Amino acid sequence: MIRRTLMTFIAGGLLCGAASTSQAFEPAGKIDCIAPANPGGGWDFTCRSVGRVLGDLDLVDGNVQTINMPGASGGVGFSHVVQKRGGQENVIVAASTVTTTGLARGQFPGMDASMVNWVGTLGADYGVIAVAADSPYQSLSDVMKALKDDPRAVTFTGGTATGGWDHLKLLMAADEAGVDDLARIAYLGYNGGGEAVTQTLGGHVDAFTGDISEVISFIESGDLRPLAILSEERLPGKLHQWPTAREQGIDTIAPNWRGFYVPAEISGDAYTWWVDTIDTLYASDEWKSVMTQNGLMPFEMHGEAFTTFVNDQIAQIADISRQIGLSQ
Repeated sequence: MIRRTLMTFIAGGLLCGAASTSQAFEPAGKIDCIAPANPGGGWDFTCRSVGRVLGDLDLVDGNVQTINMPGASGGVGFSHVVQKRGGQENVIVAASTVTTTGLARGQFPGMDASMVNWVGTLGADYGVIAVAADSPYQSLSDVMKALKDDPRAVTFTGGTATGGWDHLKLLMAADEAGVDDLARIAYLGYNGGGEAVTQTLGGHVDAFTGDISEVISFIESGDLRPLAILSEERLPGKLHQWPTAREQGIDTIAPNWRGFYVPAEISGDAYTWWVDTIDTLYASDEWKSVMTQNGLMPFEMHGEAFTTFVNDQIAQIADISRQIGLSQ
């Protein structure tokens, strides 16, 4: 099955270690953290949360400014960094499985993973399929039954373009559930999870597909109701009450790693500093608290190992996309 192909590879990333410590470089002044989506989504959360903890831990001297740069499921931000930020050592960019999906599917025309430097991860954000509180759908099984009767019966939205990670995880679940004609499932993509949630709550679509960190506040307020979390087991703490897809007979697991890349053409010392700093942040009690509060699970990888992982994941997702007819 598609899920097993992807998860066999992703699971290997959970075992990789950390980088060494170096103090040969330290950025001076303001740091730009580019979130390649609108406010309210997972990349925005990554920049703002990391910026706050970097300051709290005195790991940077200047402020960390979040710059939202939506478009093309991260492609606009990626292009901006490649074309205009080369050599700039005070820039970090939020990335995730959405980024590797875009690269794998050729959604960043003329660009590839080698055009930036990959720094490290900050945990994994598991996928969720959720509906508005007053939705008639009570379980993921209900949704999949409706799709098996008619692939157009339920409309979905997410914070990535068609064929992006939010769309792909939905198709993985539908494929596992035995839905035919996956290409006919109605999906509307936005530039970030915030817009997609708004569409779901407004009743313009039936269901949301995204990541836990994008919607945890809406779940806690009672506005959104998860039908399934795409994790191996129920998540701990306040999310434990919500069932997995696996519990409902749909064996789909979809972790979205969260991390950073930096521009090409920076010095080796600057790259090593960023790798070590993100490693230090990841190991801190402050970041562990952020992870717990937002449903992030452990996923640690930095430097050369992370670069290898990114390249291999791009190859894996490209293969999966071909299997389900999303690319040639």
